Amino acid sequence: MAFLARALRHSKPYLSSRNPAVAASCRWISQTPSAGSPEAGAAVAPADPELPPPREPVGGARVELPSNPEDVLEVFVDGHAVRIPKGFSVLQACEVAGVDIPRFCYHSRLSIAGNCRMCLVEVEKSPKPVASCAMPALPGMKIKTDTPIAKKAREGVMEFLLMNHPLDCPICDQGGECDLQDQSMAFGSDRGRFTDMKRSVVDKNLGPLVKTVMTRCIQCTRCVRFASEVAGVQDLGMLGRGSGEEIGTYVEKLMTSELSGNVIDICPVGALTSKPFAFKARNWELKGTETIDVTDAVGSNIRVDSRGPEVMRIVPRINEDINEEWISDKTRFCYDGLKRQRLNDPMIRGSDGRFKAVTWRDAIAVVAEVLNQVKPAEITGVAGKLSDAESMMALKDFVNKMGSDKVLCEGNGPNPPADLRSNYLMNTSIAGLEKADVFLLVGTQPRVEAAIVNARIQKTVRATQAKVGYIGAPADFNYDHQHLGTGPETLVEIAEGRHPFCSVLKSAKNPVIIAGAGLFEREDQGAVFSTIETVAKKFNVTRPDWNGLNVLLLHAAQAAALDLGLVANPTESVKSAKFLYLMGADDVNLDNLPEDAFVVYQGHHGDKAVYRANVILPSSAFSEKEGTYENTEGCTQWTIPAVPTVGDARDDWKIIRALSEVAGAPLPYDSVAGVRDRISMVAPNLVRVDEREPSTISAEVKPPVKQQVSSAPFKTAVENFYMTDSITRASKIMAQCSAALLKN
Repeated sequence: MAFLARALRHSKPYLSSRNPAVAASCRWISQTPSAGSPEAGAAVAPADPELPPPREPVGGARVELPSNPEDVLEVFVDGHAVRIPKGFSVLQACEVAGVDIPRFCYHSRLSIAGNCRMCLVEVEKSPKPVASCAMPALPGMKIKTDTPIAKKAREGVMEFLLMNHPLDCPICDQGGECDLQDQSMAFGSDRGRFTDMKRSVVDKNLGPLVKTVMTRCIQCTRCVRFASEVAGVQDLGMLGRGSGEEIGTYVEKLMTSELSGNVIDICPVGALTSKPFAFKARNWELKGTETIDVTDAVGSNIRVDSRGPEVMRIVPRINEDINEEWISDKTRFCYDGLKRQRLNDPMIRGSDGRFKAVTWRDAIAVVAEVLNQVKPAEITGVAGKLSDAESMMALKDFVNKMGSDKVLCEGNGPNPPADLRSNYLMNTSIAGLEKADVFLLVGTQPRVEAAIVNARIQKTVRATQAKVGYIGAPADFNYDHQHLGTGPETLVEIAEGRHPFCSVLKSAKNPVIIAGAGLFEREDQGAVFSTIETVAKKFNVTRPDWNGLNVLLLHAAQAAALDLGLVANPTESVKSAKFLYLMGADDVNLDNLPEDAFVVYQGHHGDKAVYRANVILPSSAFSEKEGTYENTEGCTQWTIPAVPTVGDARDDWKIIRALSEVAGAPLPYDSVAGVRDRISMVAPNLVRVDEREPSTISAEVKPPVKQQVSSAPFKTAVENFYMTDSITRASKIMAQCSAALLKN
């Protein structure tokens, strides 16, 4: 030690002369007796020590201050002045100041519980540490987040939380992304004093999606609040008191929400984890790819986690305008369908009725030969509900170049209203639904058609007590509503002002009408939509500053198909077809198809339409290709390839481009950029990614409809929420959910 002291003493002048920055950062310890006295220390210490530089807000957040100065507060966080809107909590003020406060029970989208006490901070003139999540910020408040008192309080809370927590980390699926692990490392003590037996809790059965290990639960109640406030189901609650306190379902039952998988994300520990993902992989082994969901028309932002060629799980990404940070169970758990019943190789049906694998050259040559033998008017192309804009553009151009105009997209009905974009988009926008005070749902059940849109409606109803009227088949809603009727007669009564619900619409400031895309399949859809527009005009639903007339689409391909003009009548087109090109179309009705028709099925799954096909051309799924999709509000987004294609599959537009070359009608593009240039000529909004382009033309320019409204009641558009397309029908997890739903 004497040698070390001599070396430091001799090095001090050398450091001071050569590197002043290093010398300034060193704290020199002197053995001078006078230096150890309190008087000398007071003389040396600066009166006002320099504060560390202010930090950026947590997560790069931006805070918009109100224009009225009286609604703005100034508080001091660790000595730095911070201006925040009135009503912010102490925790939010700390986040604006760039200080990340530890928390378990607090969640920005849920109500405040204040029961974990991990977010304790010191506030000047307060006799004890305060829970920052539950304490409102007051003018001039001085908050200290890094004092010995706050640190000791957090250590004590962490010690209590770990007292009964099992030592499960090596076998826990939350390992590596566990808040309890991270915060015990950052804020916990290095030892515990608890030596008694740990308590244990019986696991609950919440269904085929959520795995429970309730001994790990720390009673933060996030899952309870999510179930009641966001999912709108009263399935979970807190039972018992003291050490016997636990979270359960009151009576033995499954969690029946279509958003139940989100409790996996918000659970800060390993109490609620993904049952299908259990013991499959650790999070550091996975490659994350940011893309979008195509199982419905919402276009939820997701991250696909893969390991090698296999998709391991799907988790949500934050997008405030579309899905906030929630996704539906269908989106989250359909991924195992991406590896089941896949089409790997091109196949041709032989004379014995069996398929045999062939090369791409042979398959395309057979299709081109048949294509050149039929009349142009007998060629029909059908795009499936999962098709991207590039493949639909290529299919339309190819069929048109062969001399036919019979190109359609399944689900758009016999006479889709494609003239004006406002006729088939959600004009209010998904986020804009929160401004509404009255909802009129016509022929739509958002809970099963678009669960994320339904969550927005539920959030609005809960926050503002908005009224909801529903016209359609009896359905299960998770918020208060009035079932006004089952058919168009009720709609006509409202249009004529004879229904009691008219008074509710008349008194509304921002009324919203949401019509279901299931109405497209009706023969009288023109008259029904004309009646809806009459209601919109009568009750001020559409005006210069507010467009509350919306259509909720069902499928990912619908909006782009209507923009690109895939609007042929399916019944007439299929009935007259001698050459039918099905591009992922599995739900199109082939009952009227001629017996001698030649059917080409191009898709990624061996689903319904494969049984009628003469030739099968394997294509890429949404997780394996780059494609453009437009959601129900008109926002264009891209999918990004997360895993390689299966077998010998190819992208849809590339298959059509190769076929056009062999058939003698080559398409004028050879790359994705070339296809998108062509799309920009037809529908420029489809190349403006992550932008929502609203419709600018009013519905008043439409000609009057002379068709009469039918008395047939509105039908349910989605019979089974968990099985709506070829991917979900191939999923084993979705089959288990469907069986549990029927059993329930």
